Amino acid sequence: MNVNVEASREMTVSPPKQPLPEYDNPPVNEVVCGVLFKSLESMLAPHLGVLWEHFKADYPDCQEVPPIIPIIESFERQPEAKPQFAEIPPLPRVWFVHSNGNGVIQVQRDRFLHNWRKLKRADKYPRFEQVFGMFVTHLGTFTRFLEENRLGSVDPLQYELTYVNHIFQGEGWNTNADVGRIFADFVWRAQDNRFLPSPEGIHWRTTFVLPNKVGRLHMVVRNGESREDGRSLYIFELTARGFIDKSPEKMQEWFALAHEWIVRGFTDLTNETTQREVWKRTR
Repeated sequence: MNVNVEASREMTVSPPKQPLPEYDNPPVNEVVCGVLFKSLESMLAPHLGVLWEHFKADYPDCQEVPPIIPIIESFERQPEAKPQFAEIPPLPRVWFVHSNGNGVIQVQRDRFLHNWRKLKRADKYPRFEQVFGMFVTHLGTFTRFLEENRLGSVDPLQYELTYVNHIFQGEGWNTNADVGRIFADFVWRAQDNRFLPSPEGIHWRTTFVLPNKVGRLHMVVRNGESREDGRSLYIFELTARGFIDKSPEKMQEWFALAHEWIVRGFTDLTNETTQREVWKRTR
């Protein structure tokens, strides 16, 4: 896969046929664009230091974290993690962190990702077009680095788009018995004659098949706490994984579809009153 850097700066996601829902105050906490590819066995630890020099001006901090085990979507069987075994020692996943803390480039032998994350309440989500554009631009820098150092090329196996939403206690709900006020499809029947009390914790997971089986949309809702102040919240995560074709045009097409399904899925799964009153839905 050869991503043209100059062209990638102009690459925009094709608009859907019908306008997407919009929110002035969406609960988006993090967005991750990524590509999983065939493992680059020639890439060694010293190469990661050289790669960092290409991003260091804007991403001056570096961290090491464990690598992500690949999960490939399949329609013959359920998706499963498939660790790749090789004779060479494994590399860690490295993070290059932006000076403002909001951007993170992640690199491992078989994966490239770019995150936008909200660190402070005042941080404003920059919208998908900008986040996707940053991912494509940085992926172009990465593919050029591989070519210049004769380390191979990005041979995509799967694309991934994740939205992580934080829905705070007091913003439409107070206890887990109120979960139906946020997620209308998952109502707790609060009846006086019930044997069970209100749930202590919630962890729901379900999946949906994307059109033409180009992937799946995974939905997870679970309890969590804010790292900033410890406030209780629901973590509402929507992840699309799948694949169409290796070309940059088809990659763009897949991410446009994934984004549409995540936005419309978020709207379909959440309560209209909360959308209007808390997240300020405008369309």
